[in-house]
Amino acid sequence: MLGRTANGVFWMARYLERAENTARLLEAGFRMALTRDQSASHEEWRSVITTVGAAFDYEAVHGTEYSGDKVWNFLLRDKGNPGSVLAMIEGARTNARAVRTALTREVWEAVNESWMSLKDVLARPVREPMLGEVLAAIRRQMTLVRGAMEGTMLRNEIHNFTRIGTFIERADNTARILDVKYYVLLPSIAWVGSSLDNVQWESVLRSVAGERSYRWLNAGKMDPRGIAEFLILDQRFPRSLAFCIDKLRSNLFGLAHEYGHETSAHELLRGLGTRFHQSSIDSILEGGLHEFITLFVACNQQVAQAIEYDYRFYA
Repeated sequence: MLGRTANGVFWMARYLERAENTARLLEAGFRMALTRDQSASHEEWRSVITTVGAAFDYEAVHGTEYSGDKVWNFLLRDKGNPGSVLAMIEGARTNARAVRTALTREVWEAVNESWMSLKDVLARPVREPMLGEVLAAIRRQMTLVRGAMEGTMLRNEIHNFTRIGTFIERADNTARILDVKYYVLLPSIAWVGSSLDNVQWESVLRSVAGERSYRWLNAGKMDPRGIAEFLILDQRFPRSLAFCIDKLRSNLFGLAHEYGHETSAHELLRGLGTRFHQSSIDSILEGGLHEFITLFVACNQQVAQAIEYDYRFYA
């Protein structure tokens, strides 16, 4: 398999996952902003921009005014934002078109249809009454693409690279949301354990589509420690860090079986997996949630870079 083909399906999957993650994060931010006063709403929208790592680009356009309509239009459709949902969908389609022969007809049609549909939806500035409908359309289109992938693709190297791209991106998103929770959303350490703190943890769950699953497992109790454990270590939840690592390991093993050897990416991921298996939520919190997440994001990025190098994405 050519490296540029692996690169195409890998980044197609990353862009699709990133677009959905951004939509979910915006939905959570919008729900939170509706329940708070103007100054608190400002901080909610700032936290959304910070989570996706777009603060520098946003402030270059809008300064420090973090109003809802400016934030969601910047993240959804702004041509000056290379990380907008519209740019991500276009990037996914461009990569899918470049590797068209490696995809099933159903996957290509789903990606192309999503691009055409969302390009039309995002052709004009999104007003508040339409925001919910637009975000739902993004989630729906991404679900259609994922369904086409799972239902029609051979479980071969192409599928493995697609899944690896998905879970690299998903793990990064969950980790960044967890990190921002305490360092941007929470006004003061004095608020920890308060009703505000609990509401913000609920917003974290909503942004990773985990609220219903967590409530089902915990009889509705909002416990910050339990939520952190759920999002970091619970292998049953498909957006937890542990789940993502497990799937990355499985798909990298598939590549090793396909090619007959392991690479440096396998070794890096094995070390990351070992660290997870030896961790408990108590040890993570004792050592510092921010420190743990910072290390995880760096290691996750190292794995992604190693995969690109080992499989000659740019050769």
